Amino acid sequence: MAKKIKIIQTGSVIDRPVVQKRTIEALGLARPNHFVVKNDTPQIRGMIKKVHHLVKVEEIEA
Repeated sequence: MAKKIKIIQTGSVIDRPVVQKRTIEALGLARPNHFVVKNDTPQIRGMIKKVHHLVKVEEIEA
């Protein structure tokens, strides 16, 4: 079974580069304190690395 991670947006995308705005949008986030649960894949981890200063990640036990 795939591991799950909870991604919580902690910062605003206002005055951020377009690449960071699109990455936040691609993760399914929209506003600070919003969260999504995703499978822990290398692709998702790479997206998180791009916006690590705007999100908080928690691993979820399934």
